[in-house]
Amino acid sequence: MALADVPTSTLRVFCEIAERRTLTAAAQALGYTQSAVSRQIATLERAAGASLLDRRRDGVILTAAGRVILRYASAVLDRVDATERELAGLPAHAGTVRLGWITSAGATLVPRALAALRRTQPSLTVTSREGGTPALVRALRVGSIDLAVLAWTPPFHPFDSETPAFEIRMLTERSLRIAVPAAHPLAGRDTVDLADLRGERWIAGPPSGEERLMGVWPGLDERPTIAHTARDWLAKLRLVEAGCGITTVGDALADVRPPGVVFLSVRQAEPERRRIVLAELPGRETPARRHVVEALAAAGAQG
Repeated sequence: MALADVPTSTLRVFCEIAERRTLTAAAQALGYTQSAVSRQIATLERAAGASLLDRRRDGVILTAAGRVILRYASAVLDRVDATERELAGLPAHAGTVRLGWITSAGATLVPRALAALRRTQPSLTVTSREGGTPALVRALRVGSIDLAVLAWTPPFHPFDSETPAFEIRMLTERSLRIAVPAAHPLAGRDTVDLADLRGERWIAGPPSGEERLMGVWPGLDERPTIAHTARDWLAKLRLVEAGCGITTVGDALADVRPPGVVFLSVRQAEPERRRIVLAELPGRETPARRHVVEALAAAGAQG
């Protein structure tokens, strides 16, 4: 079988594996058996004349040939989806945009943008999913989302080494701060020193092999004591309010801060800054995506 004869269903299976990094997770997401997924990948590898997956104990990663096939598969599926929309007779301002966003962007930025779009573009449909930055980067690369709101941290390296590089648009930049209970001894200050954070109990994101620990101050000069783990930022703040520990927060969460929580700045030579950016693959702009980009940019400009 030639590569051009490979069905789009097989290309979708391959993209799902590239995003989820295991055949089991891809099979579950697609409603297939793992053996069916394996057979389709074997068919694609025969057509490509190369091994596409490097199978490891903790999952799979793409080989060099696999990365080439991923670009091909993403382009084919994107063209198929665009043709289906055109055949459906959707007007230029309509359509569906698939948006991914990091957890903290769900506090104000994303809801604010979606509310504006409901008023100004009622015929446009936006579907969204929350995830960590590495997972959303993979989803962008394989074409399962169109746009991603990501966290970009110093020293601001590219999100991955693949080509083409993502187009990045700054939405907002915010300072990292500390959230403490209102009854905490530090709560009466506006600013604390790094030394003041020693010995504290921290509320952090769950451990992950691909994301660094979120919720602990980056410059802490001791091994942190993790009292609780939670991915949801509102849950972290409620745990802080309950006196269970302290955590790091961005300025964006000030609008949803519980009354029993105080935000503090940390005094150091270089302030910890976090950029919230919008990423997309180049050459994929549509009127629908442009409306979403503009709404997110406006929401970010509001602070």
